[in-house]
Amino acid sequence: MHAMVLKAPGAPLQFELREDPVPGPGEVRIKVGACGVCRTDLHVVDGELPNIFHPIIPGHEVVGRVDALGPGVTSLRIGERVGVPWLGHTCGKCPYCRSGRENLCDRPLFTGYTRDGGFATHLVADGGYCFPLGEADDDVAIAPLLCAGLIGWRSLVMAGDGKHLGIFGFGAAGHIIAQVARWQGRSVIAFTRSGDVAAQRFAISLGAEWAGGSEDQPPMPLDAAIIYAPVGSLVPLALRAVRKGGRVVCAGIHMSDIPSFPYDMLWEERQLLSVANLTRGDGIAFFKVAAQAGVRTHTSVFPLRQANEVLSKLRAGQITGAAVLQP
Repeated sequence: MHAMVLKAPGAPLQFELREDPVPGPGEVRIKVGACGVCRTDLHVVDGELPNIFHPIIPGHEVVGRVDALGPGVTSLRIGERVGVPWLGHTCGKCPYCRSGRENLCDRPLFTGYTRDGGFATHLVADGGYCFPLGEADDDVAIAPLLCAGLIGWRSLVMAGDGKHLGIFGFGAAGHIIAQVARWQGRSVIAFTRSGDVAAQRFAISLGAEWAGGSEDQPPMPLDAAIIYAPVGSLVPLALRAVRKGGRVVCAGIHMSDIPSFPYDMLWEERQLLSVANLTRGDGIAFFKVAAQAGVRTHTSVFPLRQANEVLSKLRAGQITGAAVLQP
């Protein structure tokens, strides 16, 4: 197999030839067809997440086909197309797992962070955490749904049922969830980097009612806002934009420090929430909704060897929609 390997925090990924991995009990080996590039991959590569053991292969928006079964796997078959998400394994025993909150597991494993991921031609995954995908749509189109879509969906559910929804950061997750929100009958208000006219036009093309810079005031008070950009200074801006009793959901795994802000921004029962990972139930629910809503991802495709260039583009905000690598 070939893989793009991270050997130290902040180092460029190295293209390597490795022995094909062998799946253990309960595991499957997957031949990768496509792997989306997520902002969390940047946090992994840049050393912004704790407890990373190097070397590690990033990538957690994986679509591929099962090509080997480990002992005990009966739920999947050779040749079946599956998706591998961020949540790669949970203990099943801690209080969170036992109460249906496996996304908060005390001893989880994460694809592309604490176990090798999909910036490769092959990977091994826990068979119980793979999503059967069927044959509809192509690998590239589906790949961003495995994280941007899943985390986007969980954040949308946590935002509540309000009609006027603000989206801060209109990238991979934002452009997917805007489509779902419009299908649900909500109005979408998109916030981008100041002066990013291309992203604002992109948002309008996907049905946003209004698009502007993150420091602009929206045309109406928002019922809820979701922050996808990992920028802590957006939190007080989002709180300022929501109505009394409104919610602000921080959807990223990592965010820069939140600056201090006056209590009256939070007062009047505004709520500030975070999203942590996802559950397998989130995945099952989201894939049904995505099909019903006719979600279409907007992707830019790159060969696996260009992973470093793609990460640089993502860091600079030069990707519209989602980037996807193919072996």
